[in-house]
Amino acid sequence: MRTVTVRAHAKINLALRVLGIRPDGYHELRTIFQTIGLHDIVRCTERPGPFAIECSTAGVPLDSSNLIWKAAAALWRALRRPGEPAGVLVRLEKRIPIEAGLGGGSADAAAALIALARLWRVDARPEQLADVGAAVGADVPFFLWGGTALGLGRGDEIYPLADRPPRWVVLLVPGFGVSSRDAFTWYDADGARGLHARAGSGHEPSMWPAPRVQMVNDLEAPVSLRHPEIAKMAAALKRVGAEMAAMSGSGSTVFGLFRRQRDATAATRALEGSPWRVFTVASLGRGEYLRQTRPRVASVKGASAAGSGPQSSKKR
Repeated sequence: MRTVTVRAHAKINLALRVLGIRPDGYHELRTIFQTIGLHDIVRCTERPGPFAIECSTAGVPLDSSNLIWKAAAALWRALRRPGEPAGVLVRLEKRIPIEAGLGGGSADAAAALIALARLWRVDARPEQLADVGAAVGADVPFFLWGGTALGLGRGDEIYPLADRPPRWVVLLVPGFGVSSRDAFTWYDADGARGLHARAGSGHEPSMWPAPRVQMVNDLEAPVSLRHPEIAKMAAALKRVGAEMAAMSGSGSTVFGLFRRQRDATAATRALEGSPWRVFTVASLGRGEYLRQTRPRVASVKGASAAGSGPQSSKKR
């Protein structure tokens, strides 16, 4: 029996524009994804019996509502195997905060697809796994490529962009989460009342990630209206020197970008005493991302944890 271990890295959205409602009821998006060093660890181990998930983090579902389970079921069906997935225990080590706009669930699902494809001896290219992943969640295909990428449609149409100079990222995570469903519902409600405001700084720090890309998150204003702490976190990051600060995805995380590690470290120290969790991580280009997420295979007795990588978490 074997264990396959894969890191599941988080993302931030450098820009997120909502372009309207699609015929299928989803929102039409244009977003720029960027992978970062913060990651979960997904371990898939062969064993007799039904498919199961173990995780010690409170709030993580361990049934078929978990995106890892959905990913396993989708791959199982794509392989034309009868019944439900079986013969695997998934152990999830959770480090990415839940409902934080960092894509943790989707990253876990993508990591599970990579691990299960290896465990089930499936010779699948990333684009083939992306087709399976898109049925699981809109962000899942991105995590099969990583780096900097443009996401269109529901966010599931991925166009890799050239890697840009790296940045250090300081994440502020409050004591509440925001579901994607709520964020988009609030966006629609505010639009109907004419309350939409274009959130974000709107400036382009060092032309990163691309010239003439306005770094704006259209969900930030409606989420901030219900959770004023979002605006406070963005202001705090700018005060400590972030060249840009914005909410990631549907929230609740707010990130700040820094050119140098020492500036990010100084900012983290300056935020001591704040009520938010602080993570200091690096952005990950595509090559480094693919290296970091390469599956590691071991016998059950010899299975070992994936390395923790350059990340830190401090509760302030």
